[in-house]
Amino acid sequence: QGQLVESGGGLVQAGGSLRLSCAASGRTFTNYAMGWFRQAPGKEREFVAAINWDGYSTSYADSVKGRFTISRDKAKNTLYLQMNSLKPEDTAVYYCSSRRSLGIATIPTDYAYWGPGTQVTVSS
Repeated sequence: QGQLVESGGGLVQAGGSLRLSCAASGRTFTNYAMGWFRQAPGKEREFVAAINWDGYSTSYADSVKGRFTISRDKAKNTLYLQMNSLKPEDTAVYYCSSRRSLGIATIPTDYAYWGPGTQVTVSS
């Protein structure tokens, strides 16, 4: 059984940056597409970014395009999300996830593994 654990969340001022990491253990996720989702209080979980199994294809939500960058280090079995120019509306719990297949997906139900989440709070 695999585990995903996020880190790197915190409190940052608007315009600042954070880098989230997601460490995988218990199994290798290197052959699976992975993604980041977020959920704000009172809202549904929403897609943020995804990367395919080899790291050469990515997808982003329109709301973060040009500000966030997803990447993966297969040797370290780790997924990253670099977040720049953060806005108060980016405040949410951010979740790392993995599929059981190679290609990108943007719907939460297409993902099989989830981390517990890390809080990101952006102050204005």
